[in-house]
Amino acid sequence: MFRAFYGFTRDPFSITPDPNFLYLSDTHREALAHLIYGIDTKKGFIVVTGEIGVGKTTIVNALLQRLDGTKAITAFIFNTNLTPPDFYQLISDELGLHKPASKAEFLLTLNNFLVMCHAKGDGPVVLIFDEAHNLNDELLEEIRLLLNLETHQEKLLQIVLSAQPELWKRLKEPSMRALRQRIVLQYRLNPLGEKDTDGYVRMRIKEAGGHTNIFTDKALKKIHRYSGGIPRLINLLCTHALIAAYVTGQESISAKAIKGVAKDLELNGAGLFRSKPIKYRRDRF
Repeated sequence: MFRAFYGFTRDPFSITPDPNFLYLSDTHREALAHLIYGIDTKKGFIVVTGEIGVGKTTIVNALLQRLDGTKAITAFIFNTNLTPPDFYQLISDELGLHKPASKAEFLLTLNNFLVMCHAKGDGPVVLIFDEAHNLNDELLEEIRLLLNLETHQEKLLQIVLSAQPELWKRLKEPSMRALRQRIVLQYRLNPLGEKDTDGYVRMRIKEAGGHTNIFTDKALKKIHRYSGGIPRLINLLCTHALIAAYVTGQESISAKAIKGVAKDLELNGAGLFRSKPIKYRRDRF
């Protein structure tokens, strides 16, 4: 719809976690660096946390993109509302192992697979759990036990948990101390600052083939204010602003327009509450 009007070759603000649109702010660069370092050095257990929409899945997808073409063997688990049998079966399926009939068979098959990979020089073997805050205590204990798969020199299995901050709160509980002590690297992914919000919007527009001055400087400041620097909310706000501007034939998006769209979306910098129909009025531009 608005792509041709603004010269876009694709949607610049899709909320899908496309690693090709990854903007490496300081916090996103450090999160990715933690993951790459931890896996390269086979540290074993890495946890990345961050608020909803801050870019955790995009970082994970960027990691998978970096590992693609290497000897790394990865399993990406994005549905973490699982029973233990589902947990064993899903990991086995992702790694190309046969369906286990029991927990014992799963562990034996997985251990043999890891030892074989180590002997052949393949790997690392990486399990990545997205939305890991949904893992129940029983599955977190299963993950702790998987971390026991190791040689005298290194971990045979690398495990990454990507989760909302609630997971870290749970890991601080006394009952979780055995698992928490296994965490070698932990990083908290933060929202974007005003400067990075500006850079993020311009980068995505440029990547999509548009002109980076579609949003005025004052509009970009408003985008940061109303989104709180959360990339998903920036995308949502920008998409609605572009649609509204397209409908009214405006080539430039002002701070006033952003304020109007943010009001309709009920964005105040603390999150998204409820979406109303956008009012496409020329007096907002």
